[in-house]
Amino acid sequence: MPPRNDLDPDNDHWHWLAADLRVWRLERNMTQPALGEILGVTKTQVSNWESARENLPMKHAETLDLVWRTAGHFTRLRRLAERAHDPGWWSQYTPIEARASRICYWALAIIPGLLQTPDYARALLEGGQIIEDVEESVAARMARQAVLEREHPPELRVLINEAALDQPVGGAEVMREQLARLISVSHRRNVILRIVPRSVGAHVGLDGSFTLLTEAKRSAAYLEANTGGRVTHDPTRLDDLQRRFDLIGSEALSASASCGRIERIMEAIQ
Repeated sequence: MPPRNDLDPDNDHWHWLAADLRVWRLERNMTQPALGEILGVTKTQVSNWESARENLPMKHAETLDLVWRTAGHFTRLRRLAERAHDPGWWSQYTPIEARASRICYWALAIIPGLLQTPDYARALLEGGQIIEDVEESVAARMARQAVLEREHPPELRVLINEAALDQPVGGAEVMREQLARLISVSHRRNVILRIVPRSVGAHVGLDGSFTLLTEAKRSAAYLEANTGGRVTHDPTRLDDLQRRFDLIGSEALSASASCGRIERIMEAIQ
């Protein structure tokens, strides 16, 4: 995350929260260690919040409002930051993904990035028409897939909406190669890949794609959006997304039936 002098509070809600934390502390002639004592954390933790290297947890925002009598300022700002799209989400997400011991994907419209072939990724990026250097972005996406080749790769749980399998991204040959990639990955011992068929109809996953990441220090989730997504560490939000993932999974085909469904779709591509 950026150092303090690189904060952009006008365009990033987390940066706004970080900047206000420092401003309000200094207005009270309070040092970082002193604020740490009030919140029950170290000086380093306060510094991380003020520089936006880490996000201020809601419980500490509530404590600040109580102690400093801010009329709910930090609680409201924390809630706003949590709900807003985060332009800096990528720098938060990739290190967690690289360290994760478990990754759960719900993919509504496209194949998850860790499972994409280069040609599929390239077709997506070119179709979006917002990436200046497509090849650089493809290379970065492929580099992320190194996490699957670790000595101890993450446990991967993938739920894919059936509609994503026959969306003709890049044309017939690209899609056949992409579907073959899914079948290959699904045979790995650390991977469970299942398809949610069209026949399910309405379900909780139609609101959008998301990813749940578990690592040793803390868990996180990424919620996708057209103009940018957001990363959250909020325990309540994580619990809600895990319940959603489980509900979506209850509608999915078995792993073996999913593999068969992918094979039939691949054979039908003209």
